[in-house]
Amino acid sequence: MKILTIAIPCYNSEAYMEKCIRSILPVGEDVEILIVDDGSTKDRTPQIADSYAAKYPTIVRAVHQENGGHGEAVNAGLRNAEGLYYKVVDSDDWVSTKALRRIVDKMKELEETGGVDLLLANFVYDKVGARHKKLMRFKNVFPVNEVFGWEKMGHMHETQYILMHNIFYRTQLLRDCGLQLPKHTFYVDNIFAFQPFPYVEKIFYMDENLYHYFIGRDDQSVNEKVMISRIDQQIRVNKIMIDVMGAQNFSDKDVHLQKYMRIYLSKIMTVTSMMLILDGSEEALAKKAEIWAYLKEHAPQDYKALRGGLFGIAMNLPGRCGRKLAIGAYRAARRFVGFN
Repeated sequence: MKILTIAIPCYNSEAYMEKCIRSILPVGEDVEILIVDDGSTKDRTPQIADSYAAKYPTIVRAVHQENGGHGEAVNAGLRNAEGLYYKVVDSDDWVSTKALRRIVDKMKELEETGGVDLLLANFVYDKVGARHKKLMRFKNVFPVNEVFGWEKMGHMHETQYILMHNIFYRTQLLRDCGLQLPKHTFYVDNIFAFQPFPYVEKIFYMDENLYHYFIGRDDQSVNEKVMISRIDQQIRVNKIMIDVMGAQNFSDKDVHLQKYMRIYLSKIMTVTSMMLILDGSEEALAKKAEIWAYLKEHAPQDYKALRGGLFGIAMNLPGRCGRKLAIGAYRAARRFVGFN
């Protein structure tokens, strides 16, 4: 059995998918690479996927499906995964081969004592034109190189994110928690890094700079104008996360996990609210009010915590002047953090 399955969702990815694939291939037979062609029609993505599967039949498999969006490509990877652990690498991103090799070796070592539910590493915002690439590191948050639970989690700074990029889940855990990402929806990586967490008990963090998250294409989903144009998809993801949070019954031992999930939900509420404020239309502002009302109805305890927090206050400052203040704070934060 493979120790790790890496799914690479591809949609018209001819221009960059091979860089991604080649960053993983040298790790060899311990890894299964699933190239998920999500109904590509405009370029040679299907042919490239098939050529790698033919050349490396014991490592690479090509999965072809009708277009279902990024989430359905992740779902397809999970359905087909044979590895003990599951990771997603987007086709325009890539990994450090050396870091991945060390992580795979550690996974094999951990399996000798039962394995873990979640393995975390670092990732880099590889933004075009940025002189200094921002590294998202977690050694101040998690114990390094030891198995631990959420109770050992330290304080997560507001500029730190656990995202799909630095996550390796145990494959069976994702199946047990019923993870099913919505079709034809962007931003589902936030669900991937949120819904399964209450099922996670054993965690392992490696201080390895693994994942290079490319930011710079004009059509990229994190481009501000693109996000505003796709705001209904962002709202859909936001509501799913609210539903997940509202369904939890956290015990005293889960206090650290509850705190983290609230912080993450707060960040997503802020992103949604900010894009609607930037839109500025009456319809957009009505949607902003509606998402906060949805939070109040479906997760009332979390609404109280989030609405009274710094982000909640900033996103709900009254009137045009309040919205201008929120936009100014967002612009400053974006320059500081280095991404949209």
